[in-house]
Amino acid sequence: MGHSYAQNMQRLVEQYQEADQPWPTTARRIAAWAIENGLWKPHPSKIHTLCTEQISKAMREEYYIDPQGRKMRTKHVALIKEGDEQRHIWEDIRSKNRDHMAVAFQQRRNLIVDDCQQLKTDGASFNENSCPDNPIPMSFDFTDDLAEIEAEKNAEDEAA
Repeated sequence: MGHSYAQNMQRLVEQYQEADQPWPTTARRIAAWAIENGLWKPHPSKIHTLCTEQISKAMREEYYIDPQGRKMRTKHVALIKEGDEQRHIWEDIRSKNRDHMAVAFQQRRNLIVDDCQQLKTDGASFNENSCPDNPIPMSFDFTDDLAEIEAEKNAEDEAA
């Protein structure tokens, strides 16, 4: 059975480490090493995928200021089932398409919850196995964090 693309990328990281390259490091440094050593090159069929990923990234990074002065993400994606296929459909928040935005917001929230669950698991394992006498505290109540960010933004707006 063949390896998945992610497993192939993970193997590149292992090869990088086995070659006694600097560690810890950046993904960019690993990529440069892999390309320079002929261990990675884009397959022609991946060109479309790379372009798609770059367009998606650009849409995620597009913002505008709403009438209340808030910095808003302009484009939002939702995974929508169309017939037998699932597609990532992008919409502009200014279109006021409530159905799309409800799906996009819920899916994005689910991703955040999944990330928090994995962080909780990773933190618990690290604390139990590496520093049981001095565990790294973890809190998943973001109420104070959100209030602090909001207060900072309000202070910046008042100063401007």
